[in-house]
Amino acid sequence: MSETRTERDSMGEMQVPAAALYGASTARAVENFRISGTPLPPRLIHALARIKQAAARTHAELGLLPPGLAEAIDKAAGEIAGGLHDAHFPVDLYQTGSGTSSNMNVNEVIATLCRRAGVSAHPNDHVNLGQSSNDVFPTAIHLAAAQALAEDMIPAMQGLEAALKEKAAEFAGILKIGRTHLMDATPVTLGQEFGGWARQAGLAASRGTKAMKALLELPLGGTAVGTGLNTHPRFAELTIARLASLTGLPFREATDHFEAQSSKDACLEAHGQLATIAVSLHKIASDLRLLSSGPRCGLGEIRLPATQPGSSIMPGKVNPVIPEAVTMVAARVAGNQTTVAWCGAGGFLELNVSMPLLAACLLESIHLLTRAAIVLRDKCIAGIAAEEERCRGLIELSLSMVTALAPKIGYEAAAAIAKESVATGRTVRELCEERLPGLGLSAAELESLLDPARMAGRA
Repeated sequence: MSETRTERDSMGEMQVPAAALYGASTARAVENFRISGTPLPPRLIHALARIKQAAARTHAELGLLPPGLAEAIDKAAGEIAGGLHDAHFPVDLYQTGSGTSSNMNVNEVIATLCRRAGVSAHPNDHVNLGQSSNDVFPTAIHLAAAQALAEDMIPAMQGLEAALKEKAAEFAGILKIGRTHLMDATPVTLGQEFGGWARQAGLAASRGTKAMKALLELPLGGTAVGTGLNTHPRFAELTIARLASLTGLPFREATDHFEAQSSKDACLEAHGQLATIAVSLHKIASDLRLLSSGPRCGLGEIRLPATQPGSSIMPGKVNPVIPEAVTMVAARVAGNQTTVAWCGAGGFLELNVSMPLLAACLLESIHLLTRAAIVLRDKCIAGIAAEEERCRGLIELSLSMVTALAPKIGYEAAAAIAKESVATGRTVRELCEERLPGLGLSAAELESLLDPARMAGRA
């Protein structure tokens, strides 16, 4: 935008793009923070606007804003919260650690929208009335992240759990060899493996709920340092009640405003749950890759849906691209965990000064885990088929079949059979049948002991 207009803030005049809804403070921040070229996530901006909307309604109720002005702020903030003006929030992610620049960005856009509607509104005196960046910005982090968890990530994990449970039921009767240390172990069913992953997904949903609950205390009302200076005694109570009503989540005022503004422990706790979920998804995705490896020269016990060609040089090759994408999401969330921890350590005396980056990482992790769960469910889990013949065939080749004999013939005798199986290439069953009289077992007992279904707890 080549045309500009002149705007003023407390530091003087600034040239602002003519079509921009923001003012001088935002333009100054855009100039100061030319670092990443990446602005804050829209969801965080929407949360900031939602706070301004609730605050305007509270101030109208308390008689601190004229009804017409409060209504104009309410309407403008509602438009921003609805995503109608996302292009007007250009301040870089790497900015002032309190988020003041983005708080002022929202204040200025709301004031401009009010002015265009014929109502005079000052960004600080009216839109920011009874507030500080120091309590509004961390409140917005909690608001945005809790909503993203409740509306997006928790349902996504529940959907993944349901898909895995469906496959567990479908594969309940398919026997295969289990593996520990990536080495042959005793038999399991394919359904048992899928059931374990379903449980992980279910626990991921529960951990998402724990993360959300950690964020329900809001710092709003503490203003600059936690004392509540320049705000009405009932402002926090009434505004937080409105935020709870607007979102459908049981937000409440912080027990201690000094803790809530100077530390970001709640955000770190919430992201810790996300890091655990990322590890769970990595486990599921990695196991899917292993079990589908081959298809001829690997384990090849399941077949993943073919989603795209796997190689530009090897015709016909199909790779496990969806699980691979999920493992990269897990890696990103692991990195964000470190960043969030560093940001959490950025609390000095009465204020944390790493909040914009913390917010971006927290919201990114929620978004990535949500999308990974949905894509894994829709593009991979739903289309998995079992290679039942392959599963059954590998059982007889396993040395660990001898494990079931150990209580009857002793560990040493069982180990000798396993070693001979390795040396001769013959199966455990063949060797046992050959020396049956010497084992002290009847043919029926041997058949029962070497029954894979019984070993898997399915007989």
